[in-house]
Amino acid sequence: MEEEFRKMRRFRQEITEEECRQVLKEAPRGVLALRGENGYPYAIPLNQFYNEEDGKLYFHGALQGLKLDLITKNNKVCFTVLDEGFKKEGEWPWHFRSVVCLGRMEIVENRDKVLSICRKLAERFYPTKESIEEEIRKAGSRVNVLVMTIDRMSGKLVKEA
Repeated sequence: MEEEFRKMRRFRQEITEEECRQVLKEAPRGVLALRGENGYPYAIPLNQFYNEEDGKLYFHGALQGLKLDLITKNNKVCFTVLDEGFKKEGEWPWHFRSVVCLGRMEIVENRDKVLSICRKLAERFYPTKESIEEEIRKAGSRVNVLVMTIDRMSGKLVKEA
């Protein structure tokens, strides 16, 4: 069953799918929103890895906790990122691109894939391969990886004014 999604209201600000993927690859972090407890939304900042090969988003975290409990109950999620932004010469407001992804989250069960994704994610933040391997040696057995299959992705260029 294909789900219907509302069209973007400000279509002139819409960015292309290729631009959306670029923002997902470059943005250091975003906010994951889940259906929370007691009817409240639950949104947390996370680092992500956008895999161009399969078009999916990957996240790392602990082996247990509220995030995993909520995903087990309802795996529909929203992930939002903003790029660094820029100012046009002679203008004061910031311009930035935002991307909103709606999709379904699953736990990656294969330990080799978990560690492979952790390495790819860590390459964005750690200074050396040696430091990545040291962290995996220390904490690799306690890490979990989640994968988000994107059902809908939209983005726009916003001028903060």
